[in-house]
Amino acid sequence: MNERAALARPPDATMAATDIVRCELCPRACRIAPGRRGDCRVRVNLDGRLAALTYGHPCAVHVDPIEKKPFYHVLPGAPVLSLATAGCNLHCRNCQNWEISQRDPEEVDAAALPPAEVAALARRESCPAVAYTYTEPLVFYEYTFDCCEHVRAAGLRNLAVTAGYLNEAPLRDLYRRLDAVKVDFKAMSESFYRDVCGATLRPVLRAMELARELVPWLEICHLVIPTLNDRDGDFAAVARWVAAHLGRDTPLHLSRFFPQYRMRHLPPTPATTLERARAIARAEGLRHIYVGNVAVEGGEDTVCPACGAALIRRSLYRVAENRLRSGACPDCGERIPGLWE
Repeated sequence: MNERAALARPPDATMAATDIVRCELCPRACRIAPGRRGDCRVRVNLDGRLAALTYGHPCAVHVDPIEKKPFYHVLPGAPVLSLATAGCNLHCRNCQNWEISQRDPEEVDAAALPPAEVAALARRESCPAVAYTYTEPLVFYEYTFDCCEHVRAAGLRNLAVTAGYLNEAPLRDLYRRLDAVKVDFKAMSESFYRDVCGATLRPVLRAMELARELVPWLEICHLVIPTLNDRDGDFAAVARWVAAHLGRDTPLHLSRFFPQYRMRHLPPTPATTLERARAIARAEGLRHIYVGNVAVEGGEDTVCPACGAALIRRSLYRVAENRLRSGACPDCGERIPGLWE
């Protein structure tokens, strides 16, 4: 482990006189006694210094289609190098990657991959971008931060898939090194965040606003869970907030829930529910709404909001057709926002 990078640099932690370290990375503000860990499992107090145990040791490294993240307005059809370390500062009862997000680092197989080698690996795999994903890249903050520096120096793009639960100061520093962010917006509900995720809503709203301000591109994913956030009012509240605070052209991905982890008692989301959510989001003014994890006709397609022409057709995270021309509709000339090249 690289000691300089693994030790949490300011503003990650402040040391108290009692050798208890207060982590300032996320809103939990964990006070960590010597030898103990924070709520995320990966940040530990070693002799009064806060260290990130997973630095340079990802537990998942894959090449994925960018649509799997999902990013639909970034480099369509491109392969991206995707990596994660163990741990998360949320504890969502529906987590699909709980085997690595809710485990201690020593319980998960990991391999050494220093930041300097990440960009080289991406180039060898013909990936124009690296995605920090699967668990929570804001928790493996120092590793994400340093990887971003090397990846950008190599002329590649940095992407992050996150729940957005971080304090503003470190988030601003990291956002300036990212090219695109996808935030999982769980619900426009404090009680949902508290009961389902063990978190709070306001920091996530701020994280999305900051992404809109500091990152070249932002997309939002909203997982629809039966009985918990699937009422018409729930859909309207999410779409209305996105339109008002992030802009009508911000892509919204409505994703189907499947029984996972501690929510195996709930059924998968019906396709009709997602179609209803899409209609409500459109009525709230959003112009790019996608339906994922289920076969809905045209649900994955990028459509021109001006003339209605299908511009990018997708199926199962694969691009079947791309008619965009220099980021515009070839039929009417409407500019479609995104990072297309």
